[in-house]
Amino acid sequence: MNRRLWLVAGACIAVLLGALSFYLYSKATPYSAEIDHGPSPEAQANPYLAAEHFLRKQGLSVSHANGLDVLPTLEPRQHSLLLLGDRSGMTPRQIDQLLNWTRAGGRLLFVAESIWDEKLGQSHDLLLDRVQIHQLLSQDLKDLPPDAGKDPYPNLTKLYLEDENAPAYATFDTAFHLEDPKNLAQAWANSGKATHMMQLNHGLGSIIVVTDADLWKNPAIDQYDNAWLLWYLSADTNVTLLFNTDHDNLLTLLLRYFPQALVALVALILLGLWHVGVRQGPLIAPAPSARRQLQEHLRASADFMWRRTGQASLLQALQQDILRRVRRRHPGFDQLGVAEQWLVLARLTGHPTRAISQAMGPRPKQRLSSVEFSRQVAHLQSLRNAI
Repeated sequence: MNRRLWLVAGACIAVLLGALSFYLYSKATPYSAEIDHGPSPEAQANPYLAAEHFLRKQGLSVSHANGLDVLPTLEPRQHSLLLLGDRSGMTPRQIDQLLNWTRAGGRLLFVAESIWDEKLGQSHDLLLDRVQIHQLLSQDLKDLPPDAGKDPYPNLTKLYLEDENAPAYATFDTAFHLEDPKNLAQAWANSGKATHMMQLNHGLGSIIVVTDADLWKNPAIDQYDNAWLLWYLSADTNVTLLFNTDHDNLLTLLLRYFPQALVALVALILLGLWHVGVRQGPLIAPAPSARRQLQEHLRASADFMWRRTGQASLLQALQQDILRRVRRRHPGFDQLGVAEQWLVLARLTGHPTRAISQAMGPRPKQRLSSVEFSRQVAHLQSLRNAI
């Protein structure tokens, strides 16, 4: 009967689940959706990945390097070198090599990194100072271009070309301005209130200075004419993008990626130094096994008793030992008087009764001197040995 009830209950549950599934299926509406998982690992590792792909689609040969050590392998003619990374670690020798490469026919583009210091007469950007271009903050400019108020797009940088009715628009950072005090620039591009790109001739090559390169990074290269401007500046050349001119040293990389391992290593070194460090005092040599003799044990026991119970207990122990020996030699010794006991001791030891009374008599409470104590012990030992 129970089995039949279980079967009926199971069938009812199956029917209910089937009906529910059919109802949900009839009400469900399929749809498609795009899920944005963010930039790919390649795009996160390379901020100019989209720029590289775009230039390749335009038929240009594009490579990217991490340091200026690639410079000797680059043919200057028909080659563009884009310095888009940090240049704070560049040395004067590297700058000379770079300018010589440009003078031989290379096309060099770099980002101005420092603000011109009028008092010091430099900007702490060695390459920027060498090409004699100054970078200022736009907010410090006193005289704005005469048509700045009429510009419909003051925050966009305009590049005007011959035979073109409209300029190309780019999204340079308008917070910075490039100034050409020597009038060396052959071309430039301005926003409503500042200049953000300059091009100068340098020997057989050319130098392009920009206030920033963020407009060519992955998030912004598809805005306005940013991608076109990058192609225009490097057209008809092989392109090398240089992100960093200064490699992180080994310690920096270890601190960035393995801080726990460095802490463990430092702790291990400190423990090792503590272990082998100089102790506060000389080392105690282990005692040889031959020194553990009975005489030393007896001396140590006597020293212990001397410190704990004093002279009286030691002398009393010798007196008791003498009396025990006399009892064995002369039965009934305890029943004799004191004078008779001294006579017995005198007869057995051959010592006069006066010396025996001094040795066996009760000890005074005052502490004996070392000489007197030694003499008393020697006397008692001679009596004990004579019995």
